[in-house]
Amino acid sequence: MRTAWPQARCRAHRAATPLPAVQVPLAAAGGVLAAPLRARTPVPAFDCSAMDGYAVGSPAGPWRLVGRILAGRGTPVPLDPGEAVEVATGAPVPPGTVAVLPAEDATVAGDQLSAAEPPRPGRHVRRVGEDVPPGVDLLPAGTPVTPTVVGLAAAVGLDAVAVHPRPRVAALLTGDELVHAGGSGGGLVRDAVGPALPGWVRALGGEPLPAAAVPDIDAATLAGAVREAGGDVVLTSGGAGGGPADRVVAALRELGARLVVDGVRCRPGHPQRLAQLPDGRWVVALPGNPYAGLVAVLTLLAPLLRGLNGRPLPELATARLAHPVPAGGADTRIVPVQLRPDGLVEPLGRDRPGNLWGAALADAFAAVPPQWQGEPVPLLAPPA
Repeated sequence: MRTAWPQARCRAHRAATPLPAVQVPLAAAGGVLAAPLRARTPVPAFDCSAMDGYAVGSPAGPWRLVGRILAGRGTPVPLDPGEAVEVATGAPVPPGTVAVLPAEDATVAGDQLSAAEPPRPGRHVRRVGEDVPPGVDLLPAGTPVTPTVVGLAAAVGLDAVAVHPRPRVAALLTGDELVHAGGSGGGLVRDAVGPALPGWVRALGGEPLPAAAVPDIDAATLAGAVREAGGDVVLTSGGAGGGPADRVVAALRELGARLVVDGVRCRPGHPQRLAQLPDGRWVVALPGNPYAGLVAVLTLLAPLLRGLNGRPLPELATARLAHPVPAGGADTRIVPVQLRPDGLVEPLGRDRPGNLWGAALADAFAAVPPQWQGEPVPLLAPPA
């Protein structure tokens, strides 16, 4: 029995268990944090200067210059009242430093330092742990590991992080009518899903594996291809309906798969399925038409990958349609839209199951519910 579109998304997310955590060095870090990012060392790690200037040992001058400190040049000796040392930005300040006098505010004559206006105590001195105390949790589990996160981890003394790795996604392209180069004609159709899948998968948090073409021989052939496919998730494209050449349902039965979603009440893309194999891997069956396949990617694959990554399913933003769209009967209609300056979204059309034109122009995809009466509709972000 087909599942309502909102419930299908939630069911796909709830069914997934995060992939086991692995410890990876920062240079190879990716995926999603499996544990909070905890500071190992404070930032700053020592009292340091925030400016090029002079560390002074008393609030008012003049001061006697007794040396110079550059970044990375060891531990300075304490300052006595009335003394000062020249310091570079980021260099440690000596114990006893009251403030740092910026170079542009200082007057130097021989070993004598003076200022028209004395610095406020504590000015331009960054104290240990002022930005990040040691031992605090900086980011929660479930945070994507971006280059900025890697930089933060390094800054607080970490050499590795625990992550849920990006789920590996294999793809099986079914259909004897498909060609993989050139144009269509003579009963043959250019495959548009296979070239798009790697980018869609990466954008949604997965790691794409090479796709394989599977002939439309019988369900046993498809079942064998699923068994041999690697990865954590196997995508099948085509053959998900109930036509004479559709093998997916019979193949899942032969594999002993547990169906989690057996069709979705949406247009296009209703013959999409989610199943779990006895070995724990997942199968997402996409319709063969390109736009219908993209709708299935957004409906089932996107929330499944978030679940495998240990990430929550986000609340969808909503907006009002600029004008009505044809009703979808009992189904949710997934409509490509563009955002307008007035906050409304403009349906683009060009959204038949086999047409990616509207999707390629879209800023988002509106999920127009059955019996829509003009209320704001949920928006799905494109996989880009």
